[in-house]
Amino acid sequence: MEKAYRIKKNSDFQTIYKKGKSVANRQFVVYTYNNKENKHFRLGISVSKKLGNAVTRNKIKRAIRENFKVHKQDIIAKDIIVIARQPANDMTTLEIQDSLEHVLKIAKVFNKKIKKGEVF
Repeated sequence: MEKAYRIKKNSDFQTIYKKGKSVANRQFVVYTYNNKENKHFRLGISVSKKLGNAVTRNKIKRAIRENFKVHKQDIIAKDIIVIARQPANDMTTLEIQDSLEHVLKIAKVFNKKIKKGEVF
C-alpha cells in the first residue's frame, strides 16, 4: 500500500483506540474512526507475536492488505485498524478475506453493498 494509506504512528493508533468504534468477529477486531483530514481510508494492522512466528504474522498481514487493495474504491474515508486474533493463524488467504469482509460490513466501511467473493 502507498504511504498515504498507512497508519504508522503510535499516537494515531492510540487516538483511534480511544475515540473510535470497534466491532469484532472470531478472527478480527476492527476499530474505525472518522478522520476528516483524509480524502481516503488509512489502514493500520496489528498482529501479535502470540499468533506465531514472523512468517505466520506476515502471511496474515499480506492477506489483510490484499483484501483492502481489492476493495480500495469501495471503502469510506476512515481510519481503520485491523487486529488479528488467534483463529486467523490457521486460516487460508481466502478464509481471511471472507472473515475480514464480514467484519468490515458490520463496521459499515463499504460505500455500497458488497456480495461475498465479489471483486471489482
